[in-house]
Amino acid sequence: MKLLRHGEPNNEQPAVIPTGSNEVLDARPVTTDFDPNFFDQDGLGRLRTAMADGTLPTIDITGQRLGPPLKRPGKIVCIGLNYRSHALEGGMPVPDEPIICMKAPTTLVGPNDDVRIPHQSTKTDWEVELGVVIGSRASYIDTPDHALEHIAGYVLSNDVSEREFQLERGGQWDKGKSCDTFNPLGPWVVTRDDIPDPQTLEMWLDIDGMREQSGHTSDMVFTVAHIVWYVSQFMVLEAGDLINTGTPAGVGMGKNPSRFLHPGQEMRLSIDGLGEQSTHTVATP
Repeated sequence: MKLLRHGEPNNEQPAVIPTGSNEVLDARPVTTDFDPNFFDQDGLGRLRTAMADGTLPTIDITGQRLGPPLKRPGKIVCIGLNYRSHALEGGMPVPDEPIICMKAPTTLVGPNDDVRIPHQSTKTDWEVELGVVIGSRASYIDTPDHALEHIAGYVLSNDVSEREFQLERGGQWDKGKSCDTFNPLGPWVVTRDDIPDPQTLEMWLDIDGMREQSGHTSDMVFTVAHIVWYVSQFMVLEAGDLINTGTPAGVGMGKNPSRFLHPGQEMRLSIDGLGEQSTHTVATP
């Protein structure tokens, strides 16, 4: 099934699309929102029961804004250089262990919302990524084989990054990841049972109608299972947390010469089975 949130910013309502259906059902009889409490308290199980019982009314969301399909995760973890092609285009070695940085949860916006170019930015970049939504608390998972049990689902994510802030301004990567609107998410979270193997997904990203990224999750250095297991060795993963698992080749920083975003451009991106985004870049007021 697909979890989505519709409505104006800060007033989104939860809805669900059953597997194999285009019908949108109101999820409010089960939950007020798709927040950490929903995932922690077996919200997916309760949704499935309500759908089977026919207690969720059909709704029409035509013309409504889609918000990010998660409400304020406790944390967003980003994995760097996790595609071989991306490491090679940047002239950097393929990492021996996952590179971890953090992204502020305030970056989340809907899949069609505007992305604001920050003040003083000259190197805002795009990154199509497979997002992983944690479904249950995970700490010191014993083996990667058990990691997928802690995943609620998968989501299309754009890990927008300001490269000068990230790499040239000292400190850690987080400052280049955490600017306002820097994580368009959605259109929906697709539950794990509908994505049997996350390492078999094609992905792409266009800027102004030109294909810039074209990749496949089989190119990941570290699989989704390995990432969730690995991160759990260093921090507790809570229900509702988001992990952005890396991007393939084709980012602006990797072009020759480099090319970056400016106000007035369109980003379109997609991953197999996870829908499509279309966002526009604007100047920050």
